[in-house]
Amino acid sequence: MYDIVVIGAGVSGCAIARELSRYDASVLVVDREEDVCCGTSKANSAIVHAGFDAAEGSLMAQMNVRGNRMMDDLARDLDIPFKRNGAFVVCIDETQRDGLNALLARGEKNGVEGLRIVEKEELHRMEPNLSDDAVCALYAPSSGIICPFRLTIAMAECAAQNGVEFRFNTRVDALLRNAEGNWHLTTSTGPIVTRYVINAAGVYSADFHNRVSTKQLHIVPRRGDYCLLDREAGTHVSHTIFPQPTAMGKGILVTPTIHGNLMVGPTAIDIDNLEATATTAEGIDTLIAGASAYVKDLPIRKVITSFAGLRAHEDGHEFVLGEPEDAPHFIDCAGIESPGLTSAPAIGEYIGNLMKEKMSLREKSGWNGIRKDVLKPVGIDIEKRNALIKENPAYGTIICRCETISEGEIIDAIRRPLGARSLDGIKRRTRAGMGRCQAGFCSPRVMEILHRELDLPMDEITKSGRQSVMVFGQTKAGGGVIR
Repeated sequence: MYDIVVIGAGVSGCAIARELSRYDASVLVVDREEDVCCGTSKANSAIVHAGFDAAEGSLMAQMNVRGNRMMDDLARDLDIPFKRNGAFVVCIDETQRDGLNALLARGEKNGVEGLRIVEKEELHRMEPNLSDDAVCALYAPSSGIICPFRLTIAMAECAAQNGVEFRFNTRVDALLRNAEGNWHLTTSTGPIVTRYVINAAGVYSADFHNRVSTKQLHIVPRRGDYCLLDREAGTHVSHTIFPQPTAMGKGILVTPTIHGNLMVGPTAIDIDNLEATATTAEGIDTLIAGASAYVKDLPIRKVITSFAGLRAHEDGHEFVLGEPEDAPHFIDCAGIESPGLTSAPAIGEYIGNLMKEKMSLREKSGWNGIRKDVLKPVGIDIEKRNALIKENPAYGTIICRCETISEGEIIDAIRRPLGARSLDGIKRRTRAGMGRCQAGFCSPRVMEILHRELDLPMDEITKSGRQSVMVFGQTKAGGGVIR
């Protein structure tokens, strides 16, 4: 029996969990995947948006601006990288200047600070690789870049260290409210009973909502293709560069990442399949053409990987937060598409305050909002680094050469709260496998460490859970499974 069960361990669910961990309540987070951050939260633009795009007065605008303002303190407390590099919305046709002015006015009404129109000469001085056709741009200095994996993982770890439970590989198949007012969840790992359910299930959130409420919610999975470029291309632009937005979203951006790469995307393609995250040739061609229209000499040959993610697009393009009138003790956190990553801390705060009021929750003594990230020897003083390696030689053994990730970091990622159990889990926590070779060299070594640390047979180690096993059998009959 739990006080609250959160369905979904993406960035919104983990932000909610962290806020709920402040209170004396039993909280469980369940997710159908093998780790946190396995859905939309792992495949997005990694942008902290300023807040000028969302409709004035909307929940989306409120959460965006509030989340943006929370990010500096949150990044410091959770020990994650964050940079306010600023953003431009570029106008390449003088006849479209009114669109920028409308965005400026909307942003000011939303409370975004520092917005201004930058004219051609200053614009090209600030960003020399913009198209020669660029005539002006809306400048948003409060926009930033962040690592979505580490933000999500950090909030989850903070919640766990404050008593929140997490249960992975747990699919919720049914939910029913009994006469006493408690929710009974039928799951793939057994029944769960709870007083409240919080629906933070991403593209599946409409499905859960529609099971309990007669006021139906419609969410379309909107696929976005991306290309990630090598660090050699990382300085091609220094700000996040947007085209002017359309009805399909903010458009195809070009941005540096917090780790020094360059990223291009996303496309915006509405589909029916909630699992269709494969890239397409058409999608990649579309994003290259779109980005090249306002950024010249785009070094697209420096691509090291491409990927796609799904956004939970609600018909009204609005966040759905709160309790449906006909579904007591069921709290929606649905339709969380861009700027969902930016908004997540504010969404967590909003739902946390809502639950505090509804359940008369009391703040617990000794709550700790500080969390330390995986120690990274490369970033510390050489003398301290040498002392660290002397104390623990694993920090001197480099496993991932592209990203200079040591064995010590990988061990830390496995042993810490909610530790990694797959190659992708290691990758999201340490960046081992995210470099130029895309895990071509380090995967076998990482598998050996997972095998040793978890006492896991080699043929049970996966890339990303479920059936994504890395080893299918022995090369010689009778060799047995390595343990």
